[in-house]
Amino acid sequence: MNSYITGIGWVTATGMGCGRKFNHFSMPNGRLPELTSTDVFNKPYKNFGRMDKYSRLGLSAIAFALKDAGLEKWEKKRHIGIIASTVYGCLHTDIDYFNTTIPSGGLMASPNLFAYTLPNCFLGEAAIYYGLTGEGYVVNDSSYPRLASLQIALDTLAGGKVEKMLCGVCDLGHPPILGPKTDIPPGALFLVIEKSPESNLAYYGTLGLKKDDFISFNKNKIANLTSLINECLVNKNQDQ
Repeated sequence: MNSYITGIGWVTATGMGCGRKFNHFSMPNGRLPELTSTDVFNKPYKNFGRMDKYSRLGLSAIAFALKDAGLEKWEKKRHIGIIASTVYGCLHTDIDYFNTTIPSGGLMASPNLFAYTLPNCFLGEAAIYYGLTGEGYVVNDSSYPRLASLQIALDTLAGGKVEKMLCGVCDLGHPPILGPKTDIPPGALFLVIEKSPESNLAYYGTLGLKKDDFISFNKNKIANLTSLINECLVNKNQDQ
């Protein structure tokens, strides 16, 4: 069964935005841009400023991906699922939360931070803001290809319960308190995958899931998530 990549959105150390506005993608080590509601949404979203950095990061990439696919607007709730993979999840927030307990010996922990001490909180924010009712969960994936969420999304689509899926990665990078390490760069990247493209926008290409978890893009084997995105952007330019 083939599926179509219809939207790409990201926030990395090199910038943020939708795939149709870029010709190259990278997720290097470096400082992420400071995110505000007006950077991401057409109108201010009051909850955005209350969220932790990890949740703002993931929600922003999802917002850009849906916009890129022409699916950001809705009137009726939609059965679209979200699968996110991460290495550190909300560990930065967990550390910040426990740091608020130290001065008072654990009596005055921050209730604002506590609300985001689960790695899937931003999935709920996305579901509420965009009317998504499909399954949503976070998986751990520290492998180099970073393809776990994509594989699960394709399996889910093949199962026939949903017609559209969001999938991607989200990490703030290695927490400094754990010592120097730069194996997982910070950033978030999400794709919109559909069985049948809904909007009139051109899709980036077709995905296939073969035996032994072999994932293909336009019938060629995928090496990793970064190379997949760059192949999508090349394919977009060739089709224009």
